[in-house]
Amino acid sequence: MNEQACTTILVGKKATVDGSTIIARNDDTFMPITPQKFIVHPAVHGRHETLTSGKNGFTAPLPEDGYRYQAVPNIEVAEKGVFEENGFNEKNVGVSSTESVYGNEHTLTFDPFIKNGLAEDSLPTMLTPFIDSARGGVEYLGKLIAKYGSPEGNGVLFNDKNDVWYMEIVTGHHWVAQRIPDDAYAVAANQVAIQWVDFNDPDNFMWSEGIQEFVEEHHLNPDKEGFNFRHIFGTDNEKDRHYNTPRVWYGQHYFNPEIEQDPQSSELPFICHADKKISVADVEYVLGSHYNETKYDPFLNTPEAKKFRPISMNRTQNSHVMQIRNDVPEEQSAIMWMTFGTPAFAPFLPFHANVSETDPSFANTPLKYDIKSAYWLYRTVSMMTETHYADFVQDNIDYLKECRIELGQFVAETDKKAAKLSGDELTAFLTEQDKVMVAKMRDKAQDFIGALVTKGLTLSKLTYNVDINL
Repeated sequence: MNEQACTTILVGKKATVDGSTIIARNDDTFMPITPQKFIVHPAVHGRHETLTSGKNGFTAPLPEDGYRYQAVPNIEVAEKGVFEENGFNEKNVGVSSTESVYGNEHTLTFDPFIKNGLAEDSLPTMLTPFIDSARGGVEYLGKLIAKYGSPEGNGVLFNDKNDVWYMEIVTGHHWVAQRIPDDAYAVAANQVAIQWVDFNDPDNFMWSEGIQEFVEEHHLNPDKEGFNFRHIFGTDNEKDRHYNTPRVWYGQHYFNPEIEQDPQSSELPFICHADKKISVADVEYVLGSHYNETKYDPFLNTPEAKKFRPISMNRTQNSHVMQIRNDVPEEQSAIMWMTFGTPAFAPFLPFHANVSETDPSFANTPLKYDIKSAYWLYRTVSMMTETHYADFVQDNIDYLKECRIELGQFVAETDKKAAKLSGDELTAFLTEQDKVMVAKMRDKAQDFIGALVTKGLTLSKLTYNVDINL
């Protein structure tokens, strides 16, 4: 059912440079092209609707009332499923769903998946519009899993202005969630990540009802003492060591370069502390990375170059960094930095949470190629850069640097103007400002594509040096 990919990063507010909470993820699919759109659902009141999944038949009534919320769904709903993936609701609660994770056969023997349970394609729709806090999101989803069960393993990311939570659902009904300490970060990559659970610390851990008794009754704990969720419920196999753990290793290597670790280690820590504070740009770099400056980089000609699955991939459909700031008024504090391109080569654009709609180039993605669409525009930037990587990579680095400068200025200038506004007036202002930003970045991307085409024409193999007079 699930996408069987993705890389997750979570950062507490005292671990960031500006006191923000951050959750971030690459949404990866099976194929390079799975077009998505970015929309805003209005708040609803008094509705009477039932949600039915076209993927697995999950059916549930939707609550009568729901908050306005952002979503990044597929456009081929009938074939691909909805998969609304990520967004803030109007209460400034961020949800990114999901990081695919895998329970082992021992635990699934006694609590198998529920075929028509709540899966990734329906989960954000059933969750994001109805929660008031990150912790409340875990509690709400926990009740849904208890009622409907799960047909797959999923990791779900939550943040509000104070807290960052990561929840892992690993069997039909069992899960654990951990609050990321304020001074810490975590990286997860398609493998059960949470380790030691302290059942005497409910402020920082939550869990499914009866999980301790379940583990004891079925003799599932391989450790002599303690409750290591990864050891009990997770996998530890050859695929993990080539597909999953190296991505966690690289994220930790970037944030903690002073620590030497084995990229294939099964014991990489979940909760980590960096020596320096982490920025949005740092998180974007890791999401866009491919083992840069190591022998595992697939762009190198080394024996190890394609040994591991990279973090940034051509099948990353959207990459997002969801930031809630604590140094500006709350109504303008939540920003989702997002790209539809391959995050190694495309800029992350800042979208405010407090908006009523998105630019048509993001909201109306066509199935077939159209460079007027943001999805196709930034995938064009990505494809062209990679096609002549050695010749174009520095141009791309310069382009992305210019984008980050301009976008940083946009956020700062918007903050100053927005501070004088409130209510509907502020929402309307942020909505229009985001559209202005999208238009400027569209022009910049098209100029960059033109520069690559011009340069690429000089790289043709169909050339020959001859006398100037011939």
